[in-house]
Amino acid sequence: MKSQRPAGRRHLPTSPFKAPPEPPPVREFAVDDQVTHDTYGLGRVLEVEPGRAVLVDFGTRKVRILVPYPKLFKL
Repeated sequence: MKSQRPAGRRHLPTSPFKAPPEPPPVREFAVDDQVTHDTYGLGRVLEVEPGRAVLVDFGTRKVRILVPYPKLFKL
């Protein structure tokens, strides 16, 4: 059974309230990109699942990081 989610609300130009902020752009990674993570340190991308996750080798461990890739930055 699917859960019922309310439809997203659109902002009307005549509204007295501020428009919701735009979502940040989706970061894209490729195989062999060098990356850094706030918790795990330096690593290299091993596998990319577009729009879902990346598998990163940090030397001591391999970690699968899900979208929106928090704390993961390309060098």
